Amino acid sequence: MSAVKPLEAVARDRVGKGAARAVRRQGQVPAVVYGGGQDPQAIAVDLIRIRTLIYAGGFKTTVFEVDAGGRKTRVIPRDFQLDPVSGVPLHVDFLRVVAGQSVAVEVPVHFVNDEAAPGIKKKGGTLNIVAHTLAIEVAPDQIPDAIEVDLSGRDIGDVIHVSDIKIPAGSYTGEATDVIANIVPPTVLGAEVEAEEAAIAEAQSAEAADEKAAEERETAEGEAESDNKEG
Repeated sequence: MSAVKPLEAVARDRVGKGAARAVRRQGQVPAVVYGGGQDPQAIAVDLIRIRTLIYAGGFKTTVFEVDAGGRKTRVIPRDFQLDPVSGVPLHVDFLRVVAGQSVAVEVPVHFVNDEAAPGIKKKGGTLNIVAHTLAIEVAPDQIPDAIEVDLSGRDIGDVIHVSDIKIPAGSYTGEATDVIANIVPPTVLGAEVEAEEAAIAEAQSAEAADEKAAEERETAEGEAESDNKEG
């Protein structure tokens, strides 16, 4: 389970586009804390800190303890906005974490033991991933870092459903029959590419041989011409 991470913040008195721009000019990102039966709280967080957290992965499944001027609040990120060109964080929404509540989160899926899957290791099959994350309802303090899918014994043609795996905590919000991944045979495209590469190599070899033969003919003709002049 992810540990609660501290996050320093500054309370904001002003809101709106002008106030948000002023916050960004100071190297901070405007944010809001809402939910839990309380009024929304406008805050600002350090740009470098929040950018690092977002791009490190797992941001939306991490519980933070926001400290805004001594007022500490446990929250979980619900959404964030990035600049479409630079990728710089522009705004973050945090949801208050209240005791006894559950939250909906997207947890990443990690596939393990592919070397123990005969369909991949021995037969050259490919793991076709259908779901990179799974949506679950879970208590904030029990959010798993990832959901592991064991590929041991999996063969070509095998289909892995949600019902085939164990959710560490919480409950999946979709259907048990939802497909997570399947193992497909080596693609025909791969064989075609290999054949094309072999044909190109053969053509290049033949071209090199032709060039060498032409050079040898030119050399021989030059030597014969020189002999004729000397004679």
